[in-house]
Amino acid sequence: MISSSDKFKALRICISCIGLVGNVFLILSIFQTKFSRLKSFELFLLGLAAANLEEIVIVNIFDIIINQPSTTVSTWSCRSLKLLTVFGEISSILFTVLISIFRCQKLRDAHKRGNLPIFLDSIRSAWLVSGLCVMLSALLSVPTFVINLQHSVDNITVNNSDCSPDFFLCRKDYYPILNCAYKYLFILVCNFLPLIIVTVSGCLIIAVLLSQRKTVTTVVSVSGTGQFDRKRNGFRIQRSTVAVLAAMALFQVDWTIYLLFQLTSDPTDFPFWAEVEFCISTSYTSLSPYVYGIGNNLFSHKNFIKK
Repeated sequence: MISSSDKFKALRICISCIGLVGNVFLILSIFQTKFSRLKSFELFLLGLAAANLEEIVIVNIFDIIINQPSTTVSTWSCRSLKLLTVFGEISSILFTVLISIFRCQKLRDAHKRGNLPIFLDSIRSAWLVSGLCVMLSALLSVPTFVINLQHSVDNITVNNSDCSPDFFLCRKDYYPILNCAYKYLFILVCNFLPLIIVTVSGCLIIAVLLSQRKTVTTVVSVSGTGQFDRKRNGFRIQRSTVAVLAAMALFQVDWTIYLLFQLTSDPTDFPFWAEVEFCISTSYTSLSPYVYGIGNNLFSHKNFIKK
């Protein structure tokens, strides 16, 4: 009979495979465009896919090491794996926030602005903001390298059971001030604040779409190819926006559950803490590339044949 642990492991493998395929394919689809013609939105998607891929790979390496009972890992290796995992997680969150803000600004006052670009339309500005996201992710993930572990920092190697996938180690029986301060700072800055920004941006996007829908009249018969091209182009933009909204909704559901899980549960009271945390935190990183790829026509049958 299959145990609960084996079921969770099978689920982890399934989610990881889905995420690996989706993010790799999204990266390849974006790189199919010439690098000199790369647009801001594609650059943000590229950053998101790279962050997702890095997180999934490192988390699975972490899991493989922990589940090897006869192996020991050095203190620095354990801390490095934690740092890289948190770095990928934060980068994924920040690029999602960036995408939501970019799409919200593109739609707001579009009828007044006309064809005039916004700040993030400039590829140089897009690179700058993307670099800031990466730097901020690195800065916020550094504390995982210096906060206390369960064992003495003087140990050169640690047992794999001591290299816990719990990044905060803030429990009822182990309550170091530095660890718990980092936990709540992380929850506030990297989970709660991005969740608020994405929610507000999503509401603004929906409001703009509803106002645009009221001003659009249904065309019963179309005459002329120019009119048809404009209609088809409008449909493509609408489809891309719907994909962004769907990804934002997935982000909201995923990280809301994660927040509730972190604030109401304790690792000592739940034997499958690591597995459940993995499924929650990586479900967005695994599913979001498919939402963005399909919505922006990057996962088309034509692109699939080319790959």
